[in-house]
Amino acid sequence: MALKIVVLAKQVPDTRNVGKDAMTAEGTVNRAALPAIFNPEDLNALEQALRLKEQHPGSTVGILTMGPPRAGEIIRQGLYRGADTGWLLTDRLFAGADTLATSYALATAIKKIGDVDMVIGGRQAIDGDTAQVGPQVAQKLGLNQVTYAEEILKVEDGKALIRRVIDGGVETVEAPLPVVVTVNGSAAPCRPQNAKLVMKYKRATCPMERSLTPAPSPNGEGSDYSYLYEERPYLTLNQWSVADVDGDANQCGLSGSPTKVKAVKNIVFQAKESKTLTSADDDINSLVQELLNEKIIG
Repeated sequence: MALKIVVLAKQVPDTRNVGKDAMTAEGTVNRAALPAIFNPEDLNALEQALRLKEQHPGSTVGILTMGPPRAGEIIRQGLYRGADTGWLLTDRLFAGADTLATSYALATAIKKIGDVDMVIGGRQAIDGDTAQVGPQVAQKLGLNQVTYAEEILKVEDGKALIRRVIDGGVETVEAPLPVVVTVNGSAAPCRPQNAKLVMKYKRATCPMERSLTPAPSPNGEGSDYSYLYEERPYLTLNQWSVADVDGDANQCGLSGSPTKVKAVKNIVFQAKESKTLTSADDDINSLVQELLNEKIIG
């Protein structure tokens, strides 16, 4: 059974390396001060998709992402690992989207792609940590969903068998296709980039991204690779605007985002005092009583 799989991926600021310049004076994330990376759990999702592609000959894996033209790098990184194609949603009308507007945009794009068997994404993005986009996409498309997945064990007879993490253990569930699956960071890590695929796709760009690339200088420095896109159509990545996916501009970007962030703060906890406790019953009882008195517990 050949599968048509779409992987939801996001280019995010590397919040694991937050420094003093990570926030702007307005309290928002200073994305220019942080390197842009492939959202870690989306890489786990990509690995699950690529494994299914290997198990089911004829299957295809596509990367769907939304962002500015430079987010095309996410699609290239997917191609380097074995994905077949990608779609970049880029339009000023998409800017400033919260999870509701983001899921709307992704859902409209998936409808345009059509006949999708599985949509796989990471549990959450490290720049928001909401874990809302995957379930919202499933709801908007009216599809079954499985969250907190660790491994897609098999797909057979129109059903996916999936192992997922729950409080206190794991469970194995069966879901009919088409299905949306969100994958945990505890799932198998993504395979490394393939050298041959890097050489094949390193010039792959979407049209808007290509237009932002500086042209060769008059003295001959740099290279003009425009001829490649005529000879190798696969190097032109799919680029879609709100109009291309038949989206409602009022449900995209800031217009479609009811969530308003008042401020983002970088808080560092500092211990003002410390206590050393033994395992004696008196010490434990004393600690519990203090927590109760301070209304920390109870």
